[in-house]
Amino acid sequence: MLGLIVPIVIALIILVAVLSSIKIVNTGYLYVVERFGQFHRVLEPGWHFTIPFADFVRKKVSTKQQILDVQPQTVITKDNVKISVDNVIFYKLLNAKDAVYNIEDFKAGIVYSATTNIRNLIGNMTLDEVLSGRDKINQDLLTIIDEITDAYGIKILSVEIKNIIPPAEIQQSMEKQMKAERDKRAMILQAEGQRQSQIEKAEGEKRARILEAEAQKEAQIRRAEGLRESQLLEAEGKAKAIEAIAEAESEAIRKVNQAIIESGTDERVIALKQVEALKEMANGPANKLILPTETVSSLGSIAAIADLLKENKADCKK
Repeated sequence: MLGLIVPIVIALIILVAVLSSIKIVNTGYLYVVERFGQFHRVLEPGWHFTIPFADFVRKKVSTKQQILDVQPQTVITKDNVKISVDNVIFYKLLNAKDAVYNIEDFKAGIVYSATTNIRNLIGNMTLDEVLSGRDKINQDLLTIIDEITDAYGIKILSVEIKNIIPPAEIQQSMEKQMKAERDKRAMILQAEGQRQSQIEKAEGEKRARILEAEAQKEAQIRRAEGLRESQLLEAEGKAKAIEAIAEAESEAIRKVNQAIIESGTDERVIALKQVEALKEMANGPANKLILPTETVSSLGSIAAIADLLKENKADCKK
């Protein structure tokens, strides 16, 4: 019986040793392994075999992005204002060996680097510069801390200031200043609105006057065109009336002459008819007769002949 127990115990010891020699590293982690107290190697994620009782996992470190919250700290600005500042640091481990062997606690090293350098940076700035220059402070801190932690195998990804808290009296003064600034902007906007309204009103009145003047001008043009067309039509009507009268008189004279020719009347009758025709032409409202001197003399003879003919007619009636 004792002979069976000894082999079983030996087998169990071997099994335990084999199982303990197998190391499983999860994704996102690294194992720093020492052999007989000295650094041996870094185990990557996966299965690994080690020598029992010789190899020892010194530390398990994470390669995932880490967040380090730095506690608020009191800082004095260049203009002697005491403020409270707290920030957050984002970092990632790149070299597990350096993070384990080059510093005892790399997280504490990051925190102390941040607190020391933020005092130096803000101590050279006024309160207004600190409040308005967060981005510059973050960038300067990132550059300085990343340079320091490079020896630890740490990569600083970002440094963000969470909050800047000035003293209570400074906060009250800032609130009053902000209120005054808001009131000022409100008054400026109100004045600008009134000015714009007056401009729009004046512009509208100007456009209305322009449109009214254009309408009056158009009306005057149309009235002038109507009057001109009316005068043209009246003149055309008068011209046509004169032309019709002249044509009628011409036709009457032509018919008289034709009748005289057909009846064989003597020269005195012809002279009388011509006088009567000239008389009718002179009585027209639009007719003006301009006769030469010779014609006037002839008319005198014709008038005498006409009187003689009238006397002869009177004698015959007696």
